[in-house]
Amino acid sequence: MSLLQPDDQGGIDINLLLQQAAQMQEAVTAAQALSAETEIVGESGSGRVRIVVTGAMEFRSIKIAPELIDPAEAEMLEDLVLAALHDATMRVSQFNQDALGDLGALG
Repeated sequence: MSLLQPDDQGGIDINLLLQQAAQMQEAVTAAQALSAETEIVGESGSGRVRIVVTGAMEFRSIKIAPELIDPAEAEMLEDLVLAALHDATMRVSQFNQDALGDLGALG
């Protein structure tokens, strides 16, 4: 039975509506839990700067290749870290969009 189809008495089946809402909430909760525990890596400088972040945007670590740590190259290092953050953020956004699937179209 569809949400908009009347029940046997000509009204909307509230129990079905509530059941479907509960299933949708369970799916969203499961997607959020998966997102919170999944680690995603953003990188720049051909992998010389790597940032690990969860799908819930909790940044876990930053790794910088030793050859980049030079005071004379501070500005380049800052740019690479920023690029890796942007990459990680984009990857988290894509991951969350994929994880939510059709649920993402509701919001």
